Amino acid sequence: MLKAAWGGGSLALRLLISATLWSAVALAIGGFALSALFRDAVESRLDAQLATLVETLVATVAIDAQGKVTAIRPLGEARFNQVFSGWYWQIADASGPLLRSRSLFDEELTLPPITTANEARLLATGPNEQHLRMIARRISLADAEAPFVFAVAADHAEIEDEVRGFNGTLAGALGLLGLGLIAAMVIQVRYGLSPLRRIGEALAEIRAGRADRLTGPVPRELAPLTHELNALLAHNAQVVERARTHVGNLAHALKTPLSVIANEAATASGPLAATVARQVAAMRTQVDHHLARARALGSGQVLGARCRVEPVLQDLVRALTRIHAARNVSLSIDCPAELAFRGEREDLEEMAGNLLENACKWARARVAVRASVQAGEMLTLTVEDDGPGIAEGERARAIERGTRLDESVPGTGLGLAIVRDICALYGGTIALGDAELGGLSVRVTLPAASAQ
Repeated sequence: MLKAAWGGGSLALRLLISATLWSAVALAIGGFALSALFRDAVESRLDAQLATLVETLVATVAIDAQGKVTAIRPLGEARFNQVFSGWYWQIADASGPLLRSRSLFDEELTLPPITTANEARLLATGPNEQHLRMIARRISLADAEAPFVFAVAADHAEIEDEVRGFNGTLAGALGLLGLGLIAAMVIQVRYGLSPLRRIGEALAEIRAGRADRLTGPVPRELAPLTHELNALLAHNAQVVERARTHVGNLAHALKTPLSVIANEAATASGPLAATVARQVAAMRTQVDHHLARARALGSGQVLGARCRVEPVLQDLVRALTRIHAARNVSLSIDCPAELAFRGEREDLEEMAGNLLENACKWARARVAVRASVQAGEMLTLTVEDDGPGIAEGERARAIERGTRLDESVPGTGLGLAIVRDICALYGGTIALGDAELGGLSVRVTLPAASAQ
């Protein structure tokens, strides 16, 4: 999961993971360094205390008339009187221990040989296998024939206990610091990446048709990106507009010669004139078909296109009602006022117009059109009539004829072909079924735009 997240795609997660890892390494190194420094400080403090006790021990003894060392007053540390307390002192000469603390009871300290220096600092083993930290110093006293070795030792476990307590406190403090750093990094990443999030939301607005360009303040680092995106959107719109202009020019350029040929054929007679008339009609059908596809292909690639569905249906129903007034065909509309199509108005008019025209052509008396939204992303446009309909076994073939790319029979499936082509460009679908009115039902799904 971590690998997928690292390589998959969340920039915020990548930043958080990398920052967390580096912070954890830095905190761990800092923790070990602080623990080592604290241990050195505790050991240095204990060594200084032991050195002071050695000097105090020297001051508490004297040499008697027989040349022996005697204690003239206690050392002043209660732990030296507690048996095996871990705190010990001892005075020895070349023959062995002369005086020792009550805490040693019947034990003695093993003193190191002091030959080339007057002091030794070392770790030693004491009573009950205690680990001791010891300072032994060789001192010559007045009226003494030979030097004595004064040694003071303390239990090294006290250092370990103090260091262990410090490490526990340090670990808790560093843990809280780490959590605080993670929280700060989350806030920093969210704040730092918020301009990118706003750009993503702005692109979604453009995709949904509620905007046509990126607007609003952006950081200097992202200004070139927004500028290039706006330039790309403008260029895309210009390309589509030029394509539409070329399509319109081509339509006029083709239709005028075709009209001249059709008129000439109409004034003539004979098999050649009839053949020319049929071919002109076929050419007009193909021109209309492929020009509609070309226009839909251009408009289907435009970001930010959006139109309301109800006004388009109202305009089409008014026009078709007048056209089929002689047949008394009734057209009804069921469409929410806020429903919008994420695409060009001309494409919606092309699709709905073809479906309604076919329904009116085959209807006996009634045509109904309904529009609704599915899951907030796709709108459904359904056109029904009360005509003869299409047999279930013929519906797939009717759709196939509509999607055929080769030369089509004039007048066969052209309306469904245009609808199917435009639907496909917008990622939609078309399906035929039985209508509640008794005839054919054509259901088209298209991308819906969010209500503004």
